[in-house]
Formats: sequence, C-alpha cells, structure tokens
Amino acid sequence: MGSSAGLALGSVVHFRGRDWVLQDQEGDLLTLRPLAGGDGALLKVHRLLVERLSPTLPWEALSPSSFPPPQAEQRAWNHQDFTLFQEAARLLLRDGVAPFRSLAKISVRPRPYQLVPLLMALRLSPVRLLIADDVGVGKTIEAGLIIRELLEAKEARRVAVLVPPHLLEQWTLELSEKFALEATPISPATLGSLERRVPPGRSVYAHFPVQVVSIDLVKGPRHRTLFLQEAPDLVVVDEAHGAVGGPRQEGQQRYELVRALAEDRERHLLLLTATPHSGIPEAFARLLGLLDPEFARWDLAGLGEEERARLALHFVQRTRKDVLATWEGTSLFPERRVLHRTYHLSDPYRALYEATYRYATGLVRSGEALEAPRRRMRWWAALALLRAVMSSPRAALSALERRGAQAGEAGRWEEALDPYAPQVYEASELPPDDEVPLPLLSLVEELPGARDRSLAHLRRLAEAVRQEDDSKLQGLVGLVREVLAQGHAPVVWCHYVDTAEYVAEALREALPGVHVAAVTGRLDGELRREVIGELMGKSPRVLVATDCVSEGVNLQAGFSAVIHYDLPWNPNRLEQREGRVDRYGQPKAEVVVVRYRGEDNPVDQAVVEVLLRKAEEIRRVLGVPVPLPQEEAYVVDRMVERLFYARQQPLLFHKGRAAEEAWERDAERERLSRTRFAQRALKPEEVMEVLRETDGVLGDPQAVRNFTLLALDRLGIPFRSLGNGVYEVAASRIREVASYPQAVREAFPREEVWRFGFQDPLPEGVAFLGRNHPLVVALARYAFEGALVGRGGLGRWVALRVRGLERSTYLYLLRPRYRLHLGREVVGEEVVVLGRQGEEWVSRERALALLNLPPSGDVPPEEAEEHLRLALKRYREGEGRLRGLLEARAQEVQGAHRRARRAARMRVREVGVQLVDWDLLGLRILVPQR
Repeated sequence: MGSSAGLALGSVVHFRGRDWVLQDQEGDLLTLRPLAGGDGALLKVHRLLVERLSPTLPWEALSPSSFPPPQAEQRAWNHQDFTLFQEAARLLLRDGVAPFRSLAKISVRPRPYQLVPLLMALRLSPVRLLIADDVGVGKTIEAGLIIRELLEAKEARRVAVLVPPHLLEQWTLELSEKFALEATPISPATLGSLERRVPPGRSVYAHFPVQVVSIDLVKGPRHRTLFLQEAPDLVVVDEAHGAVGGPRQEGQQRYELVRALAEDRERHLLLLTATPHSGIPEAFARLLGLLDPEFARWDLAGLGEEERARLALHFVQRTRKDVLATWEGTSLFPERRVLHRTYHLSDPYRALYEATYRYATGLVRSGEALEAPRRRMRWWAALALLRAVMSSPRAALSALERRGAQAGEAGRWEEALDPYAPQVYEASELPPDDEVPLPLLSLVEELPGARDRSLAHLRRLAEAVRQEDDSKLQGLVGLVREVLAQGHAPVVWCHYVDTAEYVAEALREALPGVHVAAVTGRLDGELRREVIGELMGKSPRVLVATDCVSEGVNLQAGFSAVIHYDLPWNPNRLEQREGRVDRYGQPKAEVVVVRYRGEDNPVDQAVVEVLLRKAEEIRRVLGVPVPLPQEEAYVVDRMVERLFYARQQPLLFHKGRAAEEAWERDAERERLSRTRFAQRALKPEEVMEVLRETDGVLGDPQAVRNFTLLALDRLGIPFRSLGNGVYEVAASRIREVASYPQAVREAFPREEVWRFGFQDPLPEGVAFLGRNHPLVVALARYAFEGALVGRGGLGRWVALRVRGLERSTYLYLLRPRYRLHLGREVVGEEVVVLGRQGEEWVSRERALALLNLPPSGDVPPEEAEEHLRLALKRYREGEGRLRGLLEARAQEVQGAHRRARRAARMRVREVGVQLVDWDLLGLRILVPQR
C-alpha cells in the first residue's frame, strides 16, 4: 500500500502513524491535514519521495485509510459531554462548504455590509476592485475577506500588500490576528534577515507566500525590477491615492510601480483608499485606469448608463450614512460630539508671540521682490517659526536655539530646503514629521536681515514663559479632568515631540492618579504599540501623541475622546486624528472631540477661519471629509495671506485661490461619486441569506458562546457574567492551575482579570471570542481529541432515555467531504446529523429536532452497548441510502453557492459540488422512556 497514486482530493490517508485528509495537490506535492480537524500542522509531502522511501521505511508509506466507528469504551458520560464533542467537531472545521469559505479561518465577525466588496470580487475574474468606503468603516476587514477567500478558493496562491512604511506593522498584525495569515513584513529594516532565511538563488519576493511590503522599498530602481519579476498573483495597494503620481518624485515612482503590476491582466488587484479624489489633477482617472486602462480615458463627469454600470462592477464607495440606512438599521458607529474650547494668552506668552510675529513679518515682507521659489522659502520659514513658538515654550526654545548654517551654500536654498516644506503644510502623502524643522528654521538666521540680537531676544522671552504662565497648558489640565470625569479616555494631539513631552510631564504632575504616556516619532513602531497597549490596560488614562500615531494605529478600543492641543494646519490631518477613535469597533456610543485654540492667538484664529472651517462645512454637507487638494499652495498661501497681508497683495496668492476652487470641485465630484457607487443594487436580504448558510455550517456567535461556556464549566474554570454579554475570568490564576489542559491554560492571556464576549463590537477592554480565537480552538481540541480516546467522560457516543419517542432512534454525527468546483477544485467539509428509526431514515430537519430533545434518564451499560452494536449494524446496512442522502445534501450545498453567486450577479453554471466520502464521527442513541 506504499503507492500514493490514485488518491483523490479529500480522501483519508495514513502516514507516519496517523490519519490525514488529502487537502491539496499541486503536481507531485501533496498537502495533508490532520483528520482530527482544525488547521493543526499542515504537512507537505512529495509523492516521488514517499514512493522512494516507503519500501525501506514503512512509516513513510502513504496509504488509504478511514475513520474508525465509535467503540464501546468511547461512551460519553452524559448528554453535555457528547454535546461538547459534537460542537467541537463543527468549530474545528476549517475547509467549510459554505459559500464564504474565508469565514472558517478568520477571527472577526464581519458585518453584512462588509461582505459587499467580497460579493463584488467573486463576480470578477481577475479581481480588479477599488474599495473607497468612508474612514473607519472597515476597509482592512473588507480587503482581508477577499484575500482569504481568493486563497481558499485557490484563485490566488500568493499575496503582497503594498503599504506606506508607517502601515507595515498594522497590516502584518491585522492579517495575523484577524485572518490567520502568517504575513512577512518586507522593509529596509527586515530585508537583511529575510534574505538569510531564503534558499540560495531565490528572492525574498518569490519565497514568502503572504507579504506586507513597504511600497517605498520596492518603488526604487534597486528593488523594483526584482519585485515585478516575482510579484504575487494578488496585490493589494493600501492608501492607493498616494500611488497615482503627482508633483513629487515619490508619488510618481509609486504610480509607475503599481501601473507595471496592473499591466499583467491576469493579476488580481485591490486598491484601498478613503480619499479617491485626492486633489491631484487627473488622479482619480489614473486610479481607475489601474483597474482597466480604458477607464482612464473616460470623461468621468459625463458617463453614460452603460459606462457607469461597467465601472460600478469595480468600484464601491459608501459613507457611514449609506451603511446605516441600507444595511444595518442600527447604529454601528459612534456619534461625534465636537466641542470648541478656548484659552487666553498670558502676558509673558503674548510678549513672546508679538515679538516673534514682528520678526516673521519682516522676514516675509522683505522677500516680496524675490523670485517665487525663494519668496516661498521665506514664507515656509516664517510659518514654521510662528508655529513652533505658539505650540509650547519648549518647542519655541528648540526652534530658537543657535545653529550654524545647515541648508547649504548661497544660491542653493531651494534644493536644500525643499524636503522640509512638507513639515509646514503637513503633506498627506508623506509620513508625519514631529520634530521642529531646524534646517528650515536655519533660513531665519542665514538670510540677509536676520540679526542675532533679535533671535537672542526671542530666546529670552521664551525662557521667561514658566509653566504657570502657560495658560494654554493650564487650560488643558482642566479639559482633561472634565473629559475623564465624563468617563472618556482622551488622546491629546500635539504637533511637536517637544510639546508632547512637555504636556505629558505637566499632566503627570497635575493629575497624580491618572496614567499618562507620551508616544512620539522618537519611538519606533513596535515600541509605540507596546506603550499604547500597556496604557490601554490601565485606568484612568491619557495618551499624549504626535501625528506619528494618527496613521496606522487604531485607538478605538481604548480611547473615546480627542483633544487637539495643537490644531493641525492641514484639514486632512484633522480627520486622520479624529478617525483613530471615531470608527467601527468603538465601544462607546459617543466620542468627544475638543478643538482647542487661543481666543487671542492669531495663528489659531487663522487655522480655524481659513483652513478648518471650510473642511467642516464640506463634511457637514456630504457626511464625509474631502481631502484638501494642492496642500502646499492652499495651506501656505492662505496662512501667509491671513497672518501677514490681511487681504493685501492678492496677486501673490493666486495659487491658494486656485487650490480652493479645486477643493470645491472635488467636493462636488465626491458627492456624485458616492451617490452612484454605493452598490445599493446588492440587497441586504440576499447577503444575509448567504451569511445564514455559512453560519449553519460553521456555527454562529451564539453557538460559539454556548460551547465555550459549557467547556469552561466542565473543566471547572470559574467565570462570571457581568451582563450585556460580557464575562470575566481570573486569567493569570488559571494559567497556574496544573490540572487544566496545558493548551487551554496557555490560551488565556497574562492578565489578572480578563473580560470577553461573543458579539462584535464589544465594550472597551473586552476581548472578542470568535470560532478561531485561541481559547475557543484550545477548548475544541480538548473536547474533540478527548472524545477520540475516551478521556475523562468525553466520548463519541451516548445513550439517553427521552420522553416523546415511540421507538429507539439513532442519530449519526457525520463529517462528509466534498470536492467543490468553484473555478478550481477545493476540498470542503461540514458536520451533519442524519437519523434512523427502525428501517427508515428520517429527514435532516427531523434529526436536528430530535437532537435537541432533553434527556430524562440514563441507559444501563449493557443495554447501551447492545444499542450501539445495533446502530452500527443498521449504519452499515444503510450505507447505500446514506450515500444518496449525502449526495442530495451536496446538491443543497451547490444551491447555496449558486444563490451566493446570484447575489453577487455571477455566472451560476461554474459551480459544482461532488461528494467524496464521509466519516462517522459519533452517535447519539435515544431510547424511549418507559
């Protein structure tokens, strides 16, 4: 029996002393999965190697096998012990037969609206999709579902997620924790160690099946060619609006890379962005052109019905309002309550501001006759100086420190300082920079007209502002107290590291009972997450952060308020900050936003009046933010005009006015786009029907809850209900109890008190337990494997007396395996119950009803074993009829897949489901109560 030839996909085989299922086959490479269920440790076996080794090493032989029937010694002690085994079998399914195969292997419970992009993807071959849902709706979950589904259906073999560098860790964690995908982060920091792990002659990009790649690494000439040669068949581009070109070289290189990937028309491509209309001319057309080059040539303002319908196959864009009105009917997102609070400058701080303002005004006015680029250099320097001074006394001192020339020789200011301009206007396409821009500020000293004695005077004024003189800081302390008293945990946003550290120190001193942490760009990404994670375990808490946290770190699980200590100058950044807490998964019904400004601080007044007010007006009308176009032109022109010219010299500011007009045009395009591409043709009831089919196979959250609590109770692990679906255990104590199964103990976190629940989203600090959570998996393995060996009262069969029956009934717990033809062939499993009364098989619906009959008594061992022998005899005698019933079930499964495809408007004829074989897992014997 050493030959592996002729083994069918889905068949049971014996190899190395245990039974496996042949899950996959690529040429001579076989993938085996443990028969016990779950992912376990998948094993790759080469057919030719097996055939060479098996004659001399018998344990290396690969032979057909089968799941043995229940034995007398495998009797469960009671009804509940058998129920644990039965539910464990279902929860351990990973290759399910339900239409959404991805749901068997993920650790989140998607909302119905989050399945819409998946349904859209299923009707495309290849998948070319732009997902442009609103900030905080859950684009990562939507993309993860598609990734997992394409991998499960073998429509994709490898995947690369291209991300800006600051999102690398977030995506790696999301894929691992929520989608059970072992993602490899590829960046300059990891490349060396990864290259040492791959075989000689093989590239990193070809070796790892699931990659999260820094787009800035592979966009350059050194890595671009190799990545394109080895690129996976599924590519996801996050923050795709940053990969459509533009005036900066970085954007153009990103676009050339993604365009080259898109040129392979067989490659799956997902583009993710909350801001498809990024303000760059023709950017939206370029973005759509990545999906199909023809889209880039269309007049998007004048699309006909046929063109709009064709584009709608590839484009989904929904606001929160769309989601709530069409899909949910109940609130999924918090209400955002915006408060405007002010402070007044103290006399020492006013003196510092006025002196700095006079200095900056002279710098700006003295440059009016210069060429435009050199004139804008002075504008940048003046604005950067004012901003640093008004942020905090500590940031002011950093800006005013004596420095030598840093920008370069005379005549080369433009080239030397151009990289620092984005720090002034907070460029959205670049990672935030939270350091005071010293090279840019060196221009203040080096240009003609700068006087050391003037700068020295400003430094003395900054040194004179004591903490008690800083009314901005003192006002913040009161604000934080107020927000904490309302039950919120706030994030205090600062622009500079110096300011964040200054604020955190003051809050710790003023609020001794409050846990305060500062997270800035001086911490690397992993350390930032550690600090935030540790803080979220404490209460009350305050996070003081710079904008390095406003991208790539979701804070909704631990924070529900935002205080802008420094107002951002770019409205795009305002939304990014507030969107860290105001998003799907926020457990509180309301988030509080405090926009804090100086009542007599002209810089803050300018920010509010010329930058933020228009952004808020657009958001109020559309229900979503619209990104600021031409950021440098708008922010710099508007701020310089407002602060230094008071509507004089209008010819100097034509760029800013043109940018404002472009912003208004973008807002109108956004309104039309979100109206046309909200995908309202996909009906909620159709999606819910497919979701119910999936729940029926895999188990819904209620089934996970019932199993988990029953298993904990059986093991004697104490827990208590806190109400509202939340439970609590002393996790750290449980880890120390040696009598509990080791795998179960290790699945509990190292926390003194751990709270969990089974419905998502959950309150703050409560873990979501889905079917793939480590604790649920550990409990399921304990129950299933314990039943296989008859350990501790767990078992594969049970005999019970019940009332309401006229004759004995045998309920067979079966695990059929199918080959699913969904474009490519895959294996699928489920757990079903079929019943027999005498010579008659009862319907599946009737068998499920009988399964839930409560027991009224036990059956003596001798009588129970006699029933077991009779039940197994009738099972063998009825296998022909049983095959017919399971083949009919295969047709039902096929029908479910066809309904899912009809919901997605896919072609139905490509679906086929074929029964391969089945296992008799267990047996419930029901004996009439006499």
